[in-house]
Order: sequence, then C-alpha cells, then structure tokens
Amino acid sequence: MSSKRVLTDRESALPALAEAFREHGFEGATLASLSKATGLGKGSLYNFFPGGKEEMMEAVLENIDGWFANAIFQPLEQGVDPAAAVTAMFDDVTEYFRSGRRVCVVGSLGLNSAGEAFSARVKDYFARWISALAHCLEVGRVPPALALDLAEEAVSGIQGAIVLARALGDDASFRRIVRRHQTALLDALNRYA
Repeated sequence: MSSKRVLTDRESALPALAEAFREHGFEGATLASLSKATGLGKGSLYNFFPGGKEEMMEAVLENIDGWFANAIFQPLEQGVDPAAAVTAMFDDVTEYFRSGRRVCVVGSLGLNSAGEAFSARVKDYFARWISALAHCLEVGRVPPALALDLAEEAVSGIQGAIVLARALGDDASFRRIVRRHQTALLDALNRYA
C-alpha cells in the first residue's frame, strides 16, 4: 500500500507537477506520469487544469516565480545590507536546488523546443534575477558595469553548476562552484565598501 497522499486541489498539486516536469522535461512528461506524480486521475488533472499540460506548466512556473520573487528577487532589490542579501541568496538557492540535485525547471525550458512556448517567462525569470543581483551589488557601491558582469556570471554559474552536478552525479561540485561565485560577489562588495 502506498503512503503517497492524494492531492485534493490545484495548489497542492503544483510541487508534484514541478517534480514531474523536472524529472521528465515538458515534452517528456505524459499525462500518465503527471497523474502518477500527483496521485490524481487524468480527469481530476483536467478538472484542475482544463488547458492540459501547458496550463500545468504555466501554473508551475507561476509558483516558481512567486517563490523566487519572495525569497530571492525582493530581498536583493530591497535589501539594505547587500552582503547579507547575497549570502541569503546563495543559501536559499543551494537549498532550493538541493545542492544541484534538483533541476531548474525554468532553465530546462530554455534549453529545449518546448521553451519557445514559455520563452517570455524564461527570459523574465533570468533577466529579473540578474537585474536584482546587479542592483544589490550597486547598493553596495560596486560600479554598475562590474555589478552587471558579476550578476550575469553568478546566475549563469549557478545554472551551469546544476547541470554539471547532475551530469557528474557530484553534489560537491555544485557547492564548490556556488561558493566561488558567492566569494567573488562578497569580495567585490568588500572592495567597494
């Protein structure tokens, strides 16, 4: 007998859908795999998501956007202590991606043809992350051009570390890469403080 609980509403299905999309990708996720992941029958999935798999992915992306906005973007955009905001970002991202064991759904969409349907979302996610991080560095008196360069390097480094850690099956590589990017940002903040 399975100990998996059956989900009873749209919102509670989102984490399971996100994990199914992480595991199978958008194109590879079938209604059967989405149904299995959520414990909902296909009819219930369509009841919660009448637009099918596309609506499911939109809801997952909206949920991810909400988490990143609250946990990552807003603290970087509104923080008065840039070093603390940068440190919190790396801590939260490391936990969110489980040290590279958890695929970035948004990043994976950007890499395949299914990403075309969600390209505006993918672009906005990465653009806001880079902008928020660059702003935070600028609040810490890092010159704007350098802040932007460092922000792009850090975001791309985090995404690359996820891919590398998964490919190598080595969580430690994720942590090492992320730590190097965190150190580079904190060093820049210290240099211009």
